[in-house]
Amino acid sequence: MSSNKFISFVCLSVCLFVGVSDVDAQATHKAPGMQLNDLEYLQYQGVNVMLAHDFYPEGHQGGVGVIQNGQRVATNGDIRLEPTPGQWQPIPKVGKRMVDVNNQQISVHMHFPDSSIDRKGFNPVIYPDLKFGYTTRVEPAGKGFRIIVDLDAPLPDSWIGKVGFNFELYPGILFGKSYYMDKQFGIFPRQPDDQMYKDEDGDLQTTAMAAGKKLTVAPESESQRMIIENEGPGNLELLDGRGKHNNGWFVVRSLIAKGATKNAIVWLVTPHAIEGWTAPPVVQVSQVGYHPSQSKIAVIELDKNDKRKFQPELLRIHENGGLTTVLKTEAKVWGNFLRYHYLQFDFSNVKAPGMYEVRYGNVQTHPFQISPSVYSRDVWQPTLEYFLPVQMCHMRVNDKYRVWHGLCHMDDARMAPTDSNHFDGYIQGHSTLNKYKSGQTVPFLNRGGWHDAGDFDLRVESQATTVQGLTLAYELFDVQYDNTTVDQVNHVVEIQQPDGKPDILQQVEHGLLSIVGGYQAMGRFYRGIIEPTKRQYTTLGDPTNITDNKFYVAPTDGSPVPAVGTPGAPDDRWVFTEANASRELEVAASLAAAARVMKGFNDTLATQCLAIAKEVWNRNEKARPLQKLNLAVELLQTTKDRQYADFLIGHQQEIAGAMGYVGWLAARSVALVNDQQYTKTITAAAEKLFEQIKTEGSKTPYGVPYKPNIWGAGWDIQNFGYKQYFLHEAFPQIFSTDYMLSAINFILGCHPGSNTSSFVSGVGAESMIPGYGFNRADWSYIPGGVSSGTALIRPDFPELLKWPYLWQQGEYVLGGGTSDYLFLILAADHILKN
Repeated sequence: MSSNKFISFVCLSVCLFVGVSDVDAQATHKAPGMQLNDLEYLQYQGVNVMLAHDFYPEGHQGGVGVIQNGQRVATNGDIRLEPTPGQWQPIPKVGKRMVDVNNQQISVHMHFPDSSIDRKGFNPVIYPDLKFGYTTRVEPAGKGFRIIVDLDAPLPDSWIGKVGFNFELYPGILFGKSYYMDKQFGIFPRQPDDQMYKDEDGDLQTTAMAAGKKLTVAPESESQRMIIENEGPGNLELLDGRGKHNNGWFVVRSLIAKGATKNAIVWLVTPHAIEGWTAPPVVQVSQVGYHPSQSKIAVIELDKNDKRKFQPELLRIHENGGLTTVLKTEAKVWGNFLRYHYLQFDFSNVKAPGMYEVRYGNVQTHPFQISPSVYSRDVWQPTLEYFLPVQMCHMRVNDKYRVWHGLCHMDDARMAPTDSNHFDGYIQGHSTLNKYKSGQTVPFLNRGGWHDAGDFDLRVESQATTVQGLTLAYELFDVQYDNTTVDQVNHVVEIQQPDGKPDILQQVEHGLLSIVGGYQAMGRFYRGIIEPTKRQYTTLGDPTNITDNKFYVAPTDGSPVPAVGTPGAPDDRWVFTEANASRELEVAASLAAAARVMKGFNDTLATQCLAIAKEVWNRNEKARPLQKLNLAVELLQTTKDRQYADFLIGHQQEIAGAMGYVGWLAARSVALVNDQQYTKTITAAAEKLFEQIKTEGSKTPYGVPYKPNIWGAGWDIQNFGYKQYFLHEAFPQIFSTDYMLSAINFILGCHPGSNTSSFVSGVGAESMIPGYGFNRADWSYIPGGVSSGTALIRPDFPELLKWPYLWQQGEYVLGGGTSDYLFLILAADHILKN
């Protein structure tokens, strides 16, 4: 459920990315039927079968997976210890993938470690006292494939009936479709309806929808029909994983029999392949549109086997109806990327304002505009007037008749226990690092801040990055927009109700109240503020239901501590601290910047911000120079004190050597430092950086450096565009606006895959709905929330599902995921208008 980058990074580190931009997925054998291709997965027509290219089971990626006629339909084919497992449950350790070309087999050895293994680190999971290994392999079987699992040794008797092979079916395309299991049949329901029961261990489980030897999924659908047959002992079970976890998928499962080792699991799976199937063309454009003077390139994505040739057309939509072709020409062949072949249709010379569509063959885009005011309205505003207010913690957020959420977390926060490892990655060491003891209420934390993501914790780096990005946007682009009332005294927000104050300054203030409040109380920044229990953490819907909004008071009469969810319970969130110079300096940089815009708006906060920033600078004298760079730049701009300029001049070589990471800060510093040699050094480094960007950008048809990964790359690309603005402003002779604007196009719909939605919910003709926000259980969205976007199903399939529970594709986050986007659109509007 979490967007925890620690978890995702750990998962990513066990997977190897296969570069396939110039490789066709050619089969190694030419016999008819399923066969192994050069990318090490099985293929027949439009059916692909992967094994262990990915390993991210919590995110429904890994094990045996099936892509059928352009749609991922099944995944996570693997041994599991529960019928319908969720997050924080035991997963196997992955061995090396083995590919046997001669026998057309792919296999991987995996094992479950026992509970004695030291699990200090991220996302702690309780492992049972069970240790066993097994090998899973897939091999062609006519037009289908077999899944075979061999155990290294028989299971202990105590685990018979508990360990089985699971195969997850994607629910989003199955609702309303039928199934047959032997003589049983039914419909895949939109909500879980099966009877729950307690197993012998007292755990809730869901009753199977059906059981038998042969399951036919969606028999009425040519594109989705799949037959699964159990050729081993026992039956298949069809289970609805949503009965235990809202984000669950349908699960097909069979148990491992007593004494079984070789061929413990044998399934024959036959996904129906449409003969001669090719992926339909996809035309990718910005779902918002283009400024007349910017480059306008539609990207056309084709199946590599699609040999048809059409001339793309730009169509103008007439006011009174009808379409007129204003441009029809040959598309430029770009080449191969991932599993597709790409063309580019350049219509940059069309500048007449109006509404347009692009057509290629019988495929037509949604309407988009060409207009001088394309970025002026309905593009950045939803993020400022909806998403940020809705994410505000310690407030009631009203929207006319609607209440987005009630007043929440007014009992923040109790000091976290020492020597504790929170399930979302926070770690409290041997000390609390401040005067408050574990369990004591820390004052000044029940104000300000934004919920970090689709969950409700407050990460200090997200708060700080948002504050800094909003600050820079306000002072560079004079954002006086006012459409929200923020009442800090009564903790009430009214959306679309102006109050005479710039919304962006009120949001900066709200973030600062949390960061500065924590520092005032503890003499240091908090690391994070988060729910203590998983039941609270996984809450979907209104966060006012997570705690009772009353500071916990321990019983003094010896009575038992009330359970969470009952009156008087210790349900207050925990606050974690850490000793981390790099993060402390980055947070201080946001305060140093915000001090400038708070002056005259909230002078008390402005003074506090600058004092804290200076204090952090002074006490981190021995920090590495690059760790201090952001703070040095902000303090120099805020105070004009030459000590910070001298620091930058003294470390110009380190800065120049890390331009790929800090180039945007170096660019901002040049005019502030105003030193000839410093300018020369940074300019030379900027020229080298541009050449690197140009090289990386040429590797994709989208005009931006882009390396697909398990997590969608949208946030990284908009952060790239954000930084391009500063490089362009400092070095216009080196950096044009092209990369910045291409980053915008990518976010707004010109990205790989069949789903060409804008990553920004509610922005553009087609956008990311539903989104992974706190209202995801309602299949809803938060306007202006920016999802991470198109992810990679390794090795070569770009995917963006319209499913509310995939955090690596659809989750909204604070920090760069929000402020970078808002800044980027404002920057484009500013540059193109001027």
